[in-house]
Amino acid sequence: MEVRIDPTWKQVLQQEFDKPYFELLTLFVKQEYRQHQIFPPARLIFNAFDSCPFDKVKVVILGQDPYHDFGQAHGLCFSVNDGVAVPPSLQNIYKELNTDLGVPVPQSGNLQRWADQGVLLLNATLTVEAHRPGSHQNKGWEVFTDAVIQKLADEREHLVFMLWGSYAQRKGAFISPQKHLVLKAAHPSPLSAYKGFFGCRHFSKANQYLQSHGMTPINW
Repeated sequence: MEVRIDPTWKQVLQQEFDKPYFELLTLFVKQEYRQHQIFPPARLIFNAFDSCPFDKVKVVILGQDPYHDFGQAHGLCFSVNDGVAVPPSLQNIYKELNTDLGVPVPQSGNLQRWADQGVLLLNATLTVEAHRPGSHQNKGWEVFTDAVIQKLADEREHLVFMLWGSYAQRKGAFISPQKHLVLKAAHPSPLSAYKGFFGCRHFSKANQYLQSHGMTPINW
């Protein structure tokens, strides 16, 4: 099946695109865009991949669903467009970043600058209906994003995987800690950030690991 996505990812994932589940998923998603308000805009479904080619990935951050309100989602997990209020989980990510590395808290919730440096901001589900969180779960996206993580885990080495919350930790359970740095913490949501996200220091740990393997650290 022909999918418009960054060429490096296309090469790695073509086998997934040719599987029956992905064809069914594509039919479902196209119909949803015709009948409902779906986020992100269709051209940005694969923004995480287009912004961060397979061979440029250094860090993987896993989210769950795209944001489901107008103007928020643009294909990068935890990220929102410029001019949109910074969501609570991202506010807590910025707080931890400030505590960990002294980075001033940004005014914008747009994480495109991270993606451009090799941070794959991957949601488990890549589309959602407006105001209906979880509406596109169990339609095939999770199978696809599991395959993405598997490819990265198998074919790359010395990546940093940031697994925040039990959902992300289950999704990344098979990643080898001998081959990659697997960082686990509570989810940055206001409901759980105080249970171990604050103080996790994942950003400094990631940069130390990258530098120890001869890579440029991320300018968070």
